[in-house]
Amino acid sequence: MQIFEYIAPCHFGTESVLKRETERLGYEITQVDDGRVCFLGDAAAAARANIHLRSAERVLIKAGEFKAGSFDELFEGTKEIPWEEYLPRDAKFWVSKASSVRSALFSPSDIQSVMKKAMVERMKKTYRTEWFREDGPSYPLRVSIKKDVVTVGIDTSGMSLHKRGYRVSPVIAPISETLAASIIGLSPWTPSRILVDPFCGSGTIPIEAAMAAKRIAPGLKRHFLAETWTSILPEGIWKEAREEAEAQILEDSLVSADIQGYDMDEHAVRCAMDNAKAAGVDRLIHFQRREVKDLRHRKDYGFLITNPPYGERLEEREALPALYRQIGEAFTGLPTWSMYLITAYGDAEKYIGRKADRNRKIYNGMLRTYLYQYLGPKPPKKKGP
Repeated sequence: MQIFEYIAPCHFGTESVLKRETERLGYEITQVDDGRVCFLGDAAAAARANIHLRSAERVLIKAGEFKAGSFDELFEGTKEIPWEEYLPRDAKFWVSKASSVRSALFSPSDIQSVMKKAMVERMKKTYRTEWFREDGPSYPLRVSIKKDVVTVGIDTSGMSLHKRGYRVSPVIAPISETLAASIIGLSPWTPSRILVDPFCGSGTIPIEAAMAAKRIAPGLKRHFLAETWTSILPEGIWKEAREEAEAQILEDSLVSADIQGYDMDEHAVRCAMDNAKAAGVDRLIHFQRREVKDLRHRKDYGFLITNPPYGERLEEREALPALYRQIGEAFTGLPTWSMYLITAYGDAEKYIGRKADRNRKIYNGMLRTYLYQYLGPKPPKKKGP
């Protein structure tokens, strides 16, 4: 049985969530670095990781790692990787993305060009040909260079894993599915406690919570690029992984979750309802048009998990102080609740009127955001019989 090392990129600041998810799947962690988790697994791990991981952006097979401070070293290091073990003769292969941090090599286009040439040179000798048709399955590479160490991964996912397949009605600037799942994972929320998102937009946070509560694997409704890689991944692993995921889904009657999503925009509420239905969790979430200033709840020990506006447009920015004051006032009226709020607004704590108990920096792409964590009291333990 062949064992691969896999690389699972994630949002910077959410590595602990992805590490925990990967371990729950039964895989050995080899490295946790900024924005990625590496683990060992067999061929079936490619399918199981893509289908089950909620916080990963994609899943890569690690093809090689070496040091390169010049383009000559990059060429030779790439050429040393046994590409014939991964790529069939008709493979379509290219470096789809190259990134560089604190390294001598920093031009993505030059890195991509040099590595492509090196791969071709290696494969010429293996397949005894001067020209490749590249009309077969696609094998895009993603390359990161950090302090002159080149890490090369072959992308098994294709489309980013945040594309679950349930977003049928989008709204402007939604939070990504993987980031929403990560925020939920960073909180101690469980389906036995209420969750409210007062700025639900297209419903991503409530939907991700409901999918986790119902044990619906996030990748169950989509396909992955590596499903065409019959040369290195057995075709049957995808069918088995989907059957495993389907067997874990709970009936609605067995899920005790109380999940709610509010938004002041009626159109956003309708979109959220459409998306929840597409995700198969519409019966588990109550969506309602409501402004944050009207937020009240009769239950104790709940969670506010939300992604409020943070002023991407000038007209929005002017309204932020009043909006964040309303958030603070609403939260004050929920003394036993916890709040996990992600925003790029630097004065969030000032206008909420309270310093967060914890603060975590999370990069949403190139945008630096902060997850402000306000920790409420733990509910009393239930007495035994």
